[in-house]
Amino acid sequence: RTQNSELRTQNSELVKSASNNQIKLLRKLGQKKYREKEGLFVVEGERAVEQVLENGILNVREVFLEEGKAVSYQLTANSFYELDSKVMAEVTDTENSQGILAVCEIPKEASTEELSKKEGLIIATDRIQDPGNLGSIVRTAAWFGATAVLIGKGTVDLHNPKVVRSTAGATGMLPYKNCDLSKDLEVLEKKGWQTLLLDGNEGALSISKINKTNKIVLIVGNEANGIDENLINANRKRVMIPSSEENRSVESLNAAIALSIALYQLNG
Repeated sequence: RTQNSELRTQNSELVKSASNNQIKLLRKLGQKKYREKEGLFVVEGERAVEQVLENGILNVREVFLEEGKAVSYQLTANSFYELDSKVMAEVTDTENSQGILAVCEIPKEASTEELSKKEGLIIATDRIQDPGNLGSIVRTAAWFGATAVLIGKGTVDLHNPKVVRSTAGATGMLPYKNCDLSKDLEVLEKKGWQTLLLDGNEGALSISKINKTNKIVLIVGNEANGIDENLINANRKRVMIPSSEENRSVESLNAAIALSIALYQLNG
């Protein structure tokens, strides 16, 4: 027998059939209003589920396996349930499900007052609407050790299944807050935080020329329209990622890629 089939045999006594109520809840968690009501969200995919079980950052309520699924790690909890393949396909967001998902508690949001007392680099998103972009932004922020992520109004839900999948297991690693950026930025700035607007327009300063401080908020704007005019003022520096002289015809960088370069520069 293969190692996976042996693990499956060892795990079989721990896996119970999912109830109708559990299946109904899984279907509902695809919608933001039910995620908020229940305080729960779904993590999909073998690697992502394995990561959340290993790092212990998120409170994992239940894990659901597709019937007959062999997993590559030992199950030790008593909250594992089995779904038939048709139901698994219905409740997962991906076209080709890996046959495993976890239901996790949505972490408590940080307070602006609490964040204002810290140091480091806070990432703020202004109306980022593509789930893949937001997921990559969160993943990148976690990689570079950001202090927190502020999710501005008009940004896709942080716990949307597509966003969670795009974070590649980084969901829950950073403090976060859903907020009105204009209000929260004022609070942070009064406590000595410097706000940088990541903006590709002419007149913005190259990110490499910024005098780095130990309290920076970096705002990433909407994919098509950039940063909201209401967030732009004389005290907030507009910064950009300069392109090479030969390739001025390339319109712009993807928001997540621009952020990656900016964070590399600010961490250098």
